[in-house]
Amino acid sequence: MSAAQQVNFYQVGTFAAGNRLLGPELQSDQSDPARANALTSGHRACQGCGEALGARYVLDAAQRAAGGKVIAVNATGCLEVFSTPYPETSWQLPWLHSLFGNAPAVAAGVAAALRAKGRTDVRVVGQGGDGGSVDIGFGCLSGMFERGDDVLYVCYDNEAYMNTGVQRSGATPPAARTATTQAVGEEPGAAFGQGKSLPLIAMAHEIPYVATATVAGLRDLEAKVHRAMGMRGARYLHVLVPCPLGWGTASCDTVRIARLAEQSGLFPVFEAEHGEVTDVTPIRRRVPVEEYLRPQKRYAHLFEPEPHTDVIARIQRTADRNIARFGLQAEEAVP
Repeated sequence: MSAAQQVNFYQVGTFAAGNRLLGPELQSDQSDPARANALTSGHRACQGCGEALGARYVLDAAQRAAGGKVIAVNATGCLEVFSTPYPETSWQLPWLHSLFGNAPAVAAGVAAALRAKGRTDVRVVGQGGDGGSVDIGFGCLSGMFERGDDVLYVCYDNEAYMNTGVQRSGATPPAARTATTQAVGEEPGAAFGQGKSLPLIAMAHEIPYVATATVAGLRDLEAKVHRAMGMRGARYLHVLVPCPLGWGTASCDTVRIARLAEQSGLFPVFEAEHGEVTDVTPIRRRVPVEEYLRPQKRYAHLFEPEPHTDVIARIQRTADRNIARFGLQAEEAVP
């Protein structure tokens, strides 16, 4: 094919190929030539990093929703480390780095300062990983929710402390191997019955908006950011961002793994307002949890040298409970 040959892309029932045949009002934020590129090239994320992809979409959508007037506050973690190696930065918006555990408090302080100055046009987005949100920053985040500070807080959940060596966090799922939950003993991997669901805890605060999303549904992620930015008060967005390094997956499979997490029912995708679920993303092609677990080396001990069918069955029951709890089963789904 000649290098000068024109290539035409056509819309065929999806939002693929840059949405070229859609009206501007229906195009994704990323297909807009004037998008913010809030997290630009040059950062040092691993190949296939789900967190880099999620953060780019979240911040660009927030910038578009707020007319380019956004201040981001970032907890210590992978996102901070790979995007700001001193003296460089990949951020193209006002950006503050806080400690590992106080990003929600710092974001709340920025919002309070803006309110004192009468700057209602500038919006604040706080962000951190599951370690800085579910564990270390949990108290600060709960306080932000309780006070109703005007902050959208985003947790990029890769289910462990990836930046410091893949240690277990409060978001690490049962049976997963980490540096602190080795695949040894009668019950290898992370223990069942531990950890916490931060989206459900956020809902218990009855804040205006809580939502979950994955990097497999980027249009859905953008839409939820826009919805959250259209509200005031404390809002929470929990995004599943697979980590090829910590999960032991191929770098090209990040989106596929995130989709399998959703399709298996292990990661329910929903929206809630003031403590009540208002919408869910139904599972149209349900898959057994084994299809999600097998591509991940952190679960290799469940299949080698022989399958741990009892453990896999327990994980399957968790997925079944999520599907029943949130009503995720679409009519056309196959049991």
